[in-house]
Amino acid sequence: MSKRPAAFLDRDGVLNRDTGYPHRPDQIEWVDGVMEAVALLKAHGYLLFVVTNQAGIARGYYGISDVEALHRWMNMRLQEHGGSIDDFRISPYHPDFDDGRFTNLADWRKPRPGMLLDLLAHWDVDLSRSFMIGDRATDMEAAAAAGIPGHLFKGNDLLEFVNDLLSPAPD
Repeated sequence: MSKRPAAFLDRDGVLNRDTGYPHRPDQIEWVDGVMEAVALLKAHGYLLFVVTNQAGIARGYYGISDVEALHRWMNMRLQEHGGSIDDFRISPYHPDFDDGRFTNLADWRKPRPGMLLDLLAHWDVDLSRSFMIGDRATDMEAAAAAGIPGHLFKGNDLLEFVNDLLSPAPD
């Protein structure tokens, strides 16, 4: 099996609006163009991964099972539009709310690259054709630490953003 390029996507601020610890379907406000952008990346042969810090778990606002259920729901909505996420990674760790439950996952919290490196260990990824889209400097730092380019998304239209990334550079 040949290696495939991968798009690593932050969740809050890239797939959905960052409304403050969303963890249920009724709290999700999709970013403009997200359905079409995910479908376009799949059509171009990309593996799609979500890598998301979820400090709300460490803070006790919700549990890991809530986030996993939300991700299943999100993926079903994306599949209805011709796209899908191949795998999700979450970091429940937050240093200010560390009670020991997630200390072993400290290197998964962006800006550290643990989530990306774990995905790279489990999937046959062509790093030279892969990238990350995030909305924060910590996403860019995690991408750089994992050896892939990071692209800072400002929260407008994800399809337009992805189209620009996939377009060949002018000569």
